[in-house]
Amino acid sequence: MWDLPGPGHEPMSPASAGGLSTTAPPRKPWGFRNFKIIYRRYAGLYFCICVDVNDNNLAYLEAIHNFVEVLNEYFHNVCELDLVFNFYKVYTVVDEMFLAGEIRETSQTKVLKQLLMLQSLE
Repeated sequence: MWDLPGPGHEPMSPASAGGLSTTAPPRKPWGFRNFKIIYRRYAGLYFCICVDVNDNNLAYLEAIHNFVEVLNEYFHNVCELDLVFNFYKVYTVVDEMFLAGEIRETSQTKVLKQLLMLQSLE
């Protein structure tokens, strides 16, 4: 689990693929009651998931990474404006990848194929 960085703390470091950045090193747990917040930072954007305290952190960090990679493919190099002005498309990606708060689909190819099919219906 990851905590928000404090002042003067630089959490970003370059990653190998697509200019994506990694998160800060693990620090104290951050959560509420029986839930915890798992997040990753990519180029100034935070992607957060609230999960049960017993869920596997690494599985959800991987799910966030997979989600960002699908967004990157779908929007052809995603940026903040893509997410703001096409929020309904982002919700569609979430619907394809998650069901009732659980990871539904991990195959990027299947998700992108379904998204392109839905886009053709518009």
